[in-house]
Amino acid sequence: MAMVVKNNMSAKNTLNQLDKNNKAAAKDLKKLASGQKINSAGDDASGLSISERMEVQVRSLDQDNQNAQNGSSLLKTAEGALQSTVDILRTLKEKVINAANDTNTDADRATIQKELNQSVDQIEENASVTYNGKRMLDGSQNSTVLDPGTYTTYANESLLSGTSATKTRLTKLQERNGNSLGIQIGDTLTLTYVKNGETSSNSITVKKNSTLSSVFASWSMSDIMGVTANPKDPSYIGVDQYGETVHTQDGGDAVVYRAKEVGLKGQISGMTFQVTRSDGTVNKTASAKLDEFKEVVRAQDPSPDNSMNFQVGTRSNQTVRMGFTDMRATALGLRTTDGKTLNIGTQENARTAINVLDNALQKALDEQTKIGAVTSRLGYTSSNIVLSSENTQASMSVIRDADMAAEMTSYTKDNVLQQAAQSMLAQANQSSSGVLSLLQCG
Repeated sequence: MAMVVKNNMSAKNTLNQLDKNNKAAAKDLKKLASGQKINSAGDDASGLSISERMEVQVRSLDQDNQNAQNGSSLLKTAEGALQSTVDILRTLKEKVINAANDTNTDADRATIQKELNQSVDQIEENASVTYNGKRMLDGSQNSTVLDPGTYTTYANESLLSGTSATKTRLTKLQERNGNSLGIQIGDTLTLTYVKNGETSSNSITVKKNSTLSSVFASWSMSDIMGVTANPKDPSYIGVDQYGETVHTQDGGDAVVYRAKEVGLKGQISGMTFQVTRSDGTVNKTASAKLDEFKEVVRAQDPSPDNSMNFQVGTRSNQTVRMGFTDMRATALGLRTTDGKTLNIGTQENARTAINVLDNALQKALDEQTKIGAVTSRLGYTSSNIVLSSENTQASMSVIRDADMAAEMTSYTKDNVLQQAAQSMLAQANQSSSGVLSLLQCG
């Protein structure tokens, strides 16, 4: 080997190797310090890109889970207020049943009326419940109600198929199974209903050609109209808030009555028929069957879609929607639009108010069921999000997390090589000093 002093290639090569070992050891230290085997794009460009997307996904899912939990808290707040309304309605029904009993005087009913007024005020307060400043049960968060709104619609599916409100004689009315209702000429048919919180009543004496509609025909101020059966679709009842057709449950026909006015202004919150025989006794069979007119479509004013959206996904359209139906006293038929409360000052009014409270209670229970269903769904959604976040994080860990044992082994190796390179660099530098001895001899 030639003895040179200008270019010590052995030292140069050793220095390069030492530099590589230093860089390798530094990279090992960085992995050990961070716990990640990918700390920059230079470590693994594609792996960094994939893991970063997974990191965003994990953080988004964690926020989705928080959103779902916040949504559940909001729904529980609404459900608590609604449960209070249900409790009040149950109590009010007891009071109204008591008021309908003739052992009470009108003075007693006036006392019960005071309690009913206060309870209705509380129902109004319950509808104003808020969460983070948002009201939920006052109709402001209602889902779509198409213009012009919906009509209160009642249907009776317990009468014989083919029964017509305008053509079938009262004396010919039969149950679904064909048994006669036993209405006779000379009996009295009384209709009592509550419109917009106010009670009205009318009676007719049954004649040979009297029909159900006769009680309306002799009553010029009637607020209810019969719906003519559709021969092409006998199960037709009406139209709901979304414009969808509502049908009978069994697909058969029904006797249908609808409010003449649309929305809350024309709301019929309770409707009761009673048949009294000529001797003054009540025909319980006929009264019970005619009293089975159930509210199928509730009155609602037109409304845009103000449903609440709970963001529970990592994409913009992954939401759970919840529209709260109006639970104010007016919407439940317990108060007029101008503030008058349901009147139970007479026995007849109290008797009709029983059906009003039944309808109001059904509305509240339907809303409670809807809230419970969404709450349950958010619970399942939260569980799914947590599992998805866990699986995504596990996948990201495989790509990005450092194997500390392997990295420590690599660091130990690179550290030993670094020390060896330093020692050999010293030896390479020492080899050039032999040239000085040769120069001294000259």
